[in-house]
Amino acid sequence: MGTTIFSGDIEVKLAVGIDMADITGDLEALVKASGIRTGTLFATMNGSTGSLTAIEHEPGVMTDLRRAIDRMAPADMEYEHEKAWHDGNGHSHVQAAMIGPSISMQIRDGRMRRGTWQQVVAINHDNRPRNRTVAVTVMGGQ
Repeated sequence: MGTTIFSGDIEVKLAVGIDMADITGDLEALVKASGIRTGTLFATMNGSTGSLTAIEHEPGVMTDLRRAIDRMAPADMEYEHEKAWHDGNGHSHVQAAMIGPSISMQIRDGRMRRGTWQQVVAINHDNRPRNRTVAVTVMGGQ
């Protein structure tokens, strides 16, 4: 039994941050297309002001997460990045770095192994809308 490596991209259109989109269905579609039954999915958000996480994608939890992110790195603080670039998004970089750009999920029986209420969410932290690319690699066997 050999190892198969499959890759693909997901394009996500996100509004001004903090904006979130459930990409679970897109990831599951790539797992299915890979034909891999047992393995690991690796996904990485391209860009320094975007992140990925796993959470229940429901309105209350999304509001709670936005508030928590704002408390971690509020937009109205002074950031050294803005002194250099004057683009107003110093907080965006810090928020994204604290959550992280990537996630890995186990694959069993040809599906991502996750909790009933657990979805993978793409987050834009930037102060402008962004079209984000999530690079995905699926590795494993039949």
